Amino acid sequence: MIGTVLGDRYEIIQKIGGGGMALVYKAKCRLLNRYVAIKVLRDEFVNDDEFIRKFRRESQAAASLSHPNIVGIYDVGVDKKDDHNIYYIVMEYIRGKTLKDVIREKGKLTVDETIEYSIQIAEALEHAHKNHIVHRDIKPHNIMMNEDGRLKVTDFGIARAASATTVTNTSNVIGSVHYFSPEQARGGYTDEKSDIYSLGIVMYEMITGRVPFEGDSPISVALKHIQEEIVPPREIDDSVPIRLQNIILKCVKKSQLDRYITAGELLSDLKKIRSTKKGIIANNDDFEEDATQIIPMINNGNGDNMIKQKKKKKKKKKKNQKDGGLKVVFLAILLAFIVVSSLALGFFKFRESFFPQEVVVPDIRGQHRDEAEKEIRKLGLKFSIAEEVYDDELEKGLVVSQKTKAGTTVKEGYTIEVNVSKGKPLVTVPNLKNRNINEVEAILEEANLEDGLVDYAYSDTVEENTVISQSPEAFSEVEAGTNVNIVVSQGPEVKLIDMPPLVGLSEQEAKNAIVANELVLGSVTQEPSDEYPEGTVIWQSIEPGNQIETNTSIDLYVSSGPEEESEDKDKDKDKDKDKDKDKEVPFVTNVTPVGEDEEVKIRVDRVQDEEEETVYNKTHKIDGKTIQIPLKGKLDAKFKFYYDGEFIEEIEHPGR
Repeated sequence: MIGTVLGDRYEIIQKIGGGGMALVYKAKCRLLNRYVAIKVLRDEFVNDDEFIRKFRRESQAAASLSHPNIVGIYDVGVDKKDDHNIYYIVMEYIRGKTLKDVIREKGKLTVDETIEYSIQIAEALEHAHKNHIVHRDIKPHNIMMNEDGRLKVTDFGIARAASATTVTNTSNVIGSVHYFSPEQARGGYTDEKSDIYSLGIVMYEMITGRVPFEGDSPISVALKHIQEEIVPPREIDDSVPIRLQNIILKCVKKSQLDRYITAGELLSDLKKIRSTKKGIIANNDDFEEDATQIIPMINNGNGDNMIKQKKKKKKKKKKNQKDGGLKVVFLAILLAFIVVSSLALGFFKFRESFFPQEVVVPDIRGQHRDEAEKEIRKLGLKFSIAEEVYDDELEKGLVVSQKTKAGTTVKEGYTIEVNVSKGKPLVTVPNLKNRNINEVEAILEEANLEDGLVDYAYSDTVEENTVISQSPEAFSEVEAGTNVNIVVSQGPEVKLIDMPPLVGLSEQEAKNAIVANELVLGSVTQEPSDEYPEGTVIWQSIEPGNQIETNTSIDLYVSSGPEEESEDKDKDKDKDKDKDKDKEVPFVTNVTPVGEDEEVKIRVDRVQDEEEETVYNKTHKIDGKTIQIPLKGKLDAKFKFYYDGEFIEEIEHPGR
């Protein structure tokens, strides 16, 4: 593959990795002069039509994701090399290493690193899930770290394309079983919570340095995901914070219903831990639960409390009277305290019943409606959606505005009304079919839509550079800003053949050979010949062995027999020569285009009868190959060659 150019644009430079489904190469985009990563599907997948169909659909959907923690997808395509289809995805090239490499180098990560990296992965999942894309193969191998320490999740939408047949028939396991959710191990229904489970396993590995389940085979590991509970991280390393352990254990619950509902909910808890470590929030859960309470022992003085029996009865009687008086006073004070406390407690209860506490309204704009409602209800307030509205900036389900401004003080039980986004407004997709590609951008811009992927295909019925088909279909309704993909005609497929030898054949045999090779018969001229018998081809306008396009016109000279030797014939011959000066004779010249660009426009102007006109004007690739340019003109004609409008050389007619 090294040196191969895919899509006439991406030059493969070196292999940088590989997995169960594809090989990864570093390539250079010749059009934009930048490095990209190209993931090329392995050969065992290219013959599975169902897999290819899902692969293209899921990859194109993943290409719509735009997030700083997700590797960008630039292009999805197929190229044919040596009658072999190559399916590929062009992605953002990351200079760095995988999260798996980082864990191996460090053994395990610190608490701060684990929390920070988990937040970045969760933010990527939250963005993908809001766009209805589930990864299904979250593992450290699919998470890249760039030179700035930022994580980027790759391979979105690709694991979903694998059919059950494809997985069974390949020796490579799709994804790593060490990070499978129980439902994936069972072959059951997977959703966003499956990604949350896999992220929980990744968090476990970051903080402990190992995966929770090991086994002799992938099946044994999968069974452990289904049947066994993981060993809590604190039993491996007691320095792991309890709250971080609780988050991990919630992520890896066997039942999908017991895990976090959304990646946003998980993200909220992770950010709270990060805030706690920075001293912003204090929570009793951060302290050890088994702290020992020290209860001072009270010495009852049993050794010193023996009352001497020798004391006088009189002193004992006075003491008893004194103690009795103190008891009465103590009881009176205690009774008064109980009465006052009861009255105070009753007063505060009464005030709470008739005078609710005041609450400061938070700012919930931009939050998802579910998260906003949860925050409002925690404050003892009520939540109500007043209206759902279209919004150009906020995604569907996010709070656009709140009727009660943030910072306002209200009573408990007060209702906070909000407007929630329905996403971008819907627009009608224009009809792009039969439009020139140069018109498409302006049409889409006017319709408030974006350019999508552009594929090219040969067509015998649709003119070159004209749109053949589009997706979404014309006149359908989509969100403003949606990408519209098109397929553009390359015109009829160019087919090259080797020019057959015609000299020596009969005129009819030569005509048959021209038709059989999908060529076109041009002019047929009778010429006397002493070498070839009458009716035999003695000259062809294009030399045999040259590669030419089908439907090229071929001129022939056919023998009219030996020339008669007479003075009249000589005179006639001289006359014929004079006539030849006024006759246009075809010929072919070979040219090898050169230049620094990928393509060059070759123009040939003919100077004849004191007039100059353009007789050839086509664009050719600069690939070191020789091309044949068919020309025609009188014997005294001259031909000027121009590359991209710049004069190169002038030649005379070779028959002169």
